[in-house]
Amino acid sequence: MNLTPLSDYLLVKAIEEESVTKSGIVLPDTIDKKEKIRRGEVKAAGPGKILDNGQKAPMNVKVGDTIMYKEDWSAEKMKVEGEELVVIHESDALMIIE
Repeated sequence: MNLTPLSDYLLVKAIEEESVTKSGIVLPDTIDKKEKIRRGEVKAAGPGKILDNGQKAPMNVKVGDTIMYKEDWSAEKMKVEGEELVVIHESDALMIIE
């Protein structure tokens, strides 16, 4: 299935990271967090947001970029062909990891 986000949306595959102490104890994510900072790979990107003046704002991230992003209540999670994906606004992308 080929999915193409609209506007300034990104389709991201989260890169799961476990928090492990020096002694090897795995720390689970806490349920009460409203917002998490996650790492993921951009699988698809929209063409850019249309500004008030009618021009299209260019996207700062592209397919294949690894990013740090905010995953909060507005992030839409979905499963496509067995792959867990998240749909976020480009403004939720905090940085590109090189």
